[in-house]
Amino acid sequence: MDKIKKVLNNQEENYLFPFLWMHGEPAEVIQEYVTKIYESGIRALCVEPRPHPDYLKERWWQDLTVVLEAAKEKKMKVWLFDDVHFPTGYANGAILKNHPELRKKYLKITQVDYHGPQKDAGIIVKWHAGGDRNTIITVGTEPDQLKKALHESGEKVIGVIAAKLVNYETVNTDTLVDITAFLDHGVVYWDVPEGDWRIFTLVETFCGGEAATEGYLNPIDPAATQVLIDTVYQAHYKHLSAYFGSTIVGFFTDEPRFGNIKGPDAVIGKTEMVLPWREDLLEILGEELAENPKKLLPLLLVDGTKQQSFVRYTYMNVISKLYSENFTGKLAGWCQEHGVEYIGHLIEDNNAHGRLGYGAGHYYRALKDQTMAGIDVVLHQLLPGLDSGYFKTFTSTGWDGEFFHYGLAKMGSSLGHLDPKKKGRTMVELYGAYGWSEGLNLMKWITDHMLVRGVNHFVPHAFDMAPYPDTDCPPHFYAHGNNPQYRYLHLLMNYTNRLAELLSEGTHIASSLILYHAEAEWSGEAMLFQKPAKELTQNQIDFDIVSIDMLKEVHIEKGKIYLNGEQFENLIIPYAEKLPGDFFIELKKMVTLGAAIIFINDWPNESSEGLSIENHLEAWKQNESVQVISLENLATYLRNQKMFEISLNHQDFSLRYYQYRHPEGDVYLFFNESPDLTIKNEVMLKKASHLYLYNGMTNEIRALSQTVKKHFKLHLAPQETLVILARKETLQAEILQELEEVDQQEINGKWQVSLSDANEYPKFDREFSLNELENIAKPSIYPDFSGTIRYMIDFNFNKKDSMRYFLDLGEVFEVVEVFFNEQNLGTCISKPYLFEITDFICQGKNDLTIEVTNTLGTQQKDFLSQYRVLQPSGLLGAVKILFLAAKKNK
Repeated sequence: MDKIKKVLNNQEENYLFPFLWMHGEPAEVIQEYVTKIYESGIRALCVEPRPHPDYLKERWWQDLTVVLEAAKEKKMKVWLFDDVHFPTGYANGAILKNHPELRKKYLKITQVDYHGPQKDAGIIVKWHAGGDRNTIITVGTEPDQLKKALHESGEKVIGVIAAKLVNYETVNTDTLVDITAFLDHGVVYWDVPEGDWRIFTLVETFCGGEAATEGYLNPIDPAATQVLIDTVYQAHYKHLSAYFGSTIVGFFTDEPRFGNIKGPDAVIGKTEMVLPWREDLLEILGEELAENPKKLLPLLLVDGTKQQSFVRYTYMNVISKLYSENFTGKLAGWCQEHGVEYIGHLIEDNNAHGRLGYGAGHYYRALKDQTMAGIDVVLHQLLPGLDSGYFKTFTSTGWDGEFFHYGLAKMGSSLGHLDPKKKGRTMVELYGAYGWSEGLNLMKWITDHMLVRGVNHFVPHAFDMAPYPDTDCPPHFYAHGNNPQYRYLHLLMNYTNRLAELLSEGTHIASSLILYHAEAEWSGEAMLFQKPAKELTQNQIDFDIVSIDMLKEVHIEKGKIYLNGEQFENLIIPYAEKLPGDFFIELKKMVTLGAAIIFINDWPNESSEGLSIENHLEAWKQNESVQVISLENLATYLRNQKMFEISLNHQDFSLRYYQYRHPEGDVYLFFNESPDLTIKNEVMLKKASHLYLYNGMTNEIRALSQTVKKHFKLHLAPQETLVILARKETLQAEILQELEEVDQQEINGKWQVSLSDANEYPKFDREFSLNELENIAKPSIYPDFSGTIRYMIDFNFNKKDSMRYFLDLGEVFEVVEVFFNEQNLGTCISKPYLFEITDFICQGKNDLTIEVTNTLGTQQKDFLSQYRVLQPSGLLGAVKILFLAAKKNK
């Protein structure tokens, strides 16, 4: 069915499945919350234990059945969170309790320097396994605890390597020597040669990773993942198989990772840390390194005079594939066999997606077998205006605003676009842990940020059934009736479903591919992919992010690059000191077939394996389709080469756009991402079509003209979104009249103000008056009030002929519902706060009532709300009536 007709007939599918947090509530509370989700315009949910007191026990199955029956009655779908709590991998404690040998295993590489020559030296290494400083420095520690810890550590020395030092950070690679054979009862007896030497002790251990995931399963060990399947997945199937494939549609994995160190900065070779491991990894690495891998392992931690790039790339290449196969692949395989889907997301934060620690090594590989791409945004990671670099916030290291604004969502949607398994679907978990001060206004901005980058499935965070106010990661949408904005939630949810419908089951239109940077970062100095992504985004040139693995699936026709039904004009390669050899092979094929290739700033030096690429360089330098372009000149170069889809009358860095194609025509989404700048511009499309303006909030459509056009004016208030449909055939729609402002009248006088909190509404009390509109959350008025503020005023008005009248409320914080002469004009949750009153305004006296609903932030002033400015409350104005007339053609 034609997408826009489907939406206009309110037949859109559901693209929302919020978390429902289970704490063991009574059945009537569970049923109430499923109903509240349904009443919000949402037709699915994701059950999260968070934590249920009897997870996987009888009470859990009873409570979950209540959810399933309530959902089934309403024809809703249910997703199942796949562990007792996040992050996935705890397996409800089964690893620690029953299979401790399958918990995360690491390689610890310790380092001690010695001076030679020293003949018949005895180098004690036994304390590197099962010992630490606390073994001898026991202040505050009981000796019995130390003995117990040593006994339970399970550490063992698997190798001892020596190398001559060049400096503190570097060893001479040619001197690396395996001296494990000289190990006898914890001591290595070896003649230390002349000079300064470093001894590396290789220890297999369960210790040293991040504390938060200690005792979690080893994600590169298939036997460990099987424990999660047996404990959680199979248990749900055993108890609830009748719902599988009907009401139960799949499992949701949340934030699994290697967890070998806390944080996102775990770049191989640049961060000292224990490393993900399993017993046969030496053999696997040996097949790739083609020599004794053990003696090369120190290069994972320290620099060498050569080969460290090869060793680090090989290690990361191997373990990222093992993760993909033995964790994601194994869980996805079980789900497929049982008729359900498998989705979820990693921790992508601050570039962790291509690293160890919080990451899983390689975003595209880690999610390869999921049926949707997935990302998440929580804890103020994404805030209007904070997009230029790191900013101080909840975390001690800050958030990388550039990554969250220009990298994260595009990385997720690109995987959704380019991987056939995803069917064009990308999911985002969003809104969570911003604090009670987050309302529908910011939620809509975050939603539009995602939609305009191609994200089309949403997991709102969260419906929490715990008693209000629960401190667990607010805001909570209903909060047992205490959230005053809940009654308007359906407006945002319906809007989201409508736009997601328009942006699904078609083809993304973009002109560029940008290479994913993970392999380059493993190998040496590398530019993060969001750098060129930012340049293109701010210049309205759209793109997808592609991995090296995916490039093997492209085909080239007449110089165009095709991948999974999408067509691209070029491949952009962020600066990389080194890239894998198989990438250069694929690139040679592409260049031979005439594809346009753009290296940012400079050529690579060599392959990740340390091999020369001189032959490739010579060929590229002689080929006009291969260019080196500076990052600053990238957008200009692409426009000069006509490699773009839309153009503007003048530059607008805050404008975002997305183009999506269906058989009946294209959908264009335009979003003014700025929190404070208005956009006035003109857009030029590549070809003329019948153009229509669609309003996703009101579900209305207007024709921009009676004839085909390929340009139109764009006037967007801060945070405003516009949908343009470019159609092959006409639609039945009223022509949009172009208006211009000819006059205005400000509404002045005494405003009668009253208040109503969420539980009292629509009963108002605490009446007072204001001669001038101001922030009612000021210390002198009602700084702690959360709820609805009602403003009432009478005013006189003289009507003029041939005019259309609009009520402009100016600054509002933040959801507003307007009643004009007893007519409900509707609700607005974001700028512009503008309502047409032409049919309702009278000559003479007029009555105006404005209800403004703020957030619970003013009342709670909770911990998480401190990381965002607490906004004013109420109607700040100025409130005006705008006189508009049909624009005269010049």
